[in-house]
Amino acid sequence: MFWNIFVVINQRVTVMYSILLTAHSIIRWLVLLSLIFAIYRSWHSYYYKSIFTRKDDAIRHWTATIAHVQLMLGIILYSQSSMVKYYFSTGGLSSGEPFFFGVIHILLMLIAIVVITLGSAKAKRKIIDTEKFRTMLIWYSIALVIILIAIPWPFSPLSHRPLLRF
Repeated sequence: MFWNIFVVINQRVTVMYSILLTAHSIIRWLVLLSLIFAIYRSWHSYYYKSIFTRKDDAIRHWTATIAHVQLMLGIILYSQSSMVKYYFSTGGLSSGEPFFFGVIHILLMLIAIVVITLGSAKAKRKIIDTEKFRTMLIWYSIALVIILIAIPWPFSPLSHRPLLRF
């Protein structure tokens, strides 16, 4: 009786993990697209000395929000990942993918989210429009570089993951 309940719960957790992993994989592209769009918009507006509009503020806000949603999914996956559990069960002595997901990926992504959050907050508080664009441009560009390093690309020497997981 109890074994059957355990099996059903375990199956549901496995299905939920798969759904969250797929969502995390898809939202990765939203994070990248929103960052690239915000960076382009900031560069263009800074270069041409445009006025910081409500649309620009919405782009700043939603870029940070999408990144935060991705962070929440990532933290849930991190706490449930068998690879991360394996990394810590070896006392941190494993290398390759367990090390990548146990340390590198989470650390760099946390740093990138902090950079996005700081950039968004600093840009929001600037008074001069060109300074708002410049702040977003610098901070979001730094975050994008960090994220591009931390993504488990199919060609990465540390971890091999498909571009989309289904």
